[in-house]
Amino acid sequence: MSVPSSPILLWQQAASFAARFHAGQTRKDNKTPYVAHPVRVALTVQLVYRCEDPVAICTALLHDTIEDTLADYDDIRAEFGSLIADCVACVTKDKRLPDEVRESAFYQQIATGPWQARLVKLADAYDNVSDAATVEMRRKAVAKAEAAIQVAGDEPVVAAAAEKLKALLVAIESNDEPDGRQGNY
Repeated sequence: MSVPSSPILLWQQAASFAARFHAGQTRKDNKTPYVAHPVRVALTVQLVYRCEDPVAICTALLHDTIEDTLADYDDIRAEFGSLIADCVACVTKDKRLPDEVRESAFYQQIATGPWQARLVKLADAYDNVSDAATVEMRRKAVAKAEAAIQVAGDEPVVAAAAEKLKALLVAIESNDEPDGRQGNY
């Protein structure tokens, strides 16, 4: 299939692709359809981080397809082209690596990857922190968010996103939402 020329058609195609490949999967609560997560990550890229870049939005929608579904790099490249496939691959952990080196290799991969991949990783962390259902899940999500901030880089849109993620972490620490409302994360 050829890559759509319209950015809107492109992200619509990416949303459908993600929904098809994540069909039947749920979040850790065993209730929420998993596809809600990549959709929220894409919305975070667009609405919280104010980024309209179609590569970033599509990468957000597809960011867990290689890692968590039967889709692979070649499937994504065939549907969306090499740039999006490369960004998705950048935010995908290499499960072939031993556990003790996988995380550090992953964050090094993100640090040297395209800015869109770094932005999506920040949005992924933002959603995981916001969605953490238990204290232990939140603790792990905060640690991963801090690691994502460390490799964000200094491109203006990515640096601004890192600041918004930092604000969320501060708000959680003080049990306030970023807009000042009391929250119960």
